[in-house]
Amino acid sequence: MDFNHSGLLSLRTVNWQSEQNRRSILASLVKGVYVMESDRQHHRQAYQALAPVWWKSFNFQLSNVLTDDKDSSIFGAVYQLKPNPNNFYPIGAPRYVIAFRGTMLSKYNIIQDGKLDLKILTNKLHNTGRFEKAMQAVQNMVDEKGACNIWLAGHSLGASIAMLSGKTMAKEGIVLESYLYNPPFIAAHIESIKSKKVKRVIFGARSLFTEGLTISLNDEKEKQQSKDLFTTLSLWVPNLFLNPSDPICSGYIRYFDKRETMESSGFQGIERLETEDSSDWLLSNDSGNDYCSEELHLIPSACVTTSRTPIQQAHNLSQWFTNYSVSEPKLYSYE
Repeated sequence: MDFNHSGLLSLRTVNWQSEQNRRSILASLVKGVYVMESDRQHHRQAYQALAPVWWKSFNFQLSNVLTDDKDSSIFGAVYQLKPNPNNFYPIGAPRYVIAFRGTMLSKYNIIQDGKLDLKILTNKLHNTGRFEKAMQAVQNMVDEKGACNIWLAGHSLGASIAMLSGKTMAKEGIVLESYLYNPPFIAAHIESIKSKKVKRVIFGARSLFTEGLTISLNDEKEKQQSKDLFTTLSLWVPNLFLNPSDPICSGYIRYFDKRETMESSGFQGIERLETEDSSDWLLSNDSGNDYCSEELHLIPSACVTTSRTPIQQAHNLSQWFTNYSVSEPKLYSYE
């Protein structure tokens, strides 16, 4: 809760063209959502509130607050960057940031947040009221202010909400700058299967698919639609902040490293299939819902930054406030 001991005070002069500065500031805005919810729970208002310093320190003002209809908790916020006195915005800076907090373990949040965590596990986050409210806020801001002025940010559960929002917009050809801290990667990895025989069967089946011998899509037209949609999605390159010691998000590191290894070994068809994971997820639709129910973790491109903080802090948002043990970003592009 204490901004003064967060390490963010070192950012006395902000350079929005610096990746490190952007990472730290966006993490601070996400932290602001956590602290706003804590302020609400403890009835801290006006000068007693602890949250405002997390955005005011970087010249943002609070434009809107997003609350969950189930438990009335604050789960998101829309921040607006204030221009300089001459109405000048810094080069590389966003005009607005929509930020989402993750799971809070307090007695006020654990039930609803826990239910949403289970929705991620069962790939049903798109069917929740919290996501629908977040998505509507993102859509409204894009319509009113323009996509180039809107950035997304989130941590943990909030990163999943931001990721699904970003993917939904990307499918419409709208690319939003996104900062996703410790996003959950919930998937069964082939490398976790101990049986070599089972692995051979899986790779054999996938190889058959690349040769066009499976029938998961009804015809060539649908197959082409799937490829075109995945190519469209590849234009969105979210910034992922991952810790290899964090079991919640470390799967993304394996996911992209495996792709790179297979591609460098010449397995282009398999590598491409491993990225897409399946053909029908792009076109799946659940009970008429407007949002596809594809596996949340599936993204074709990303800019990945890792942290080597100890396992006890591996899922903490605070590891991204400073540059301690944080790597240079690495770009993974789907072509």
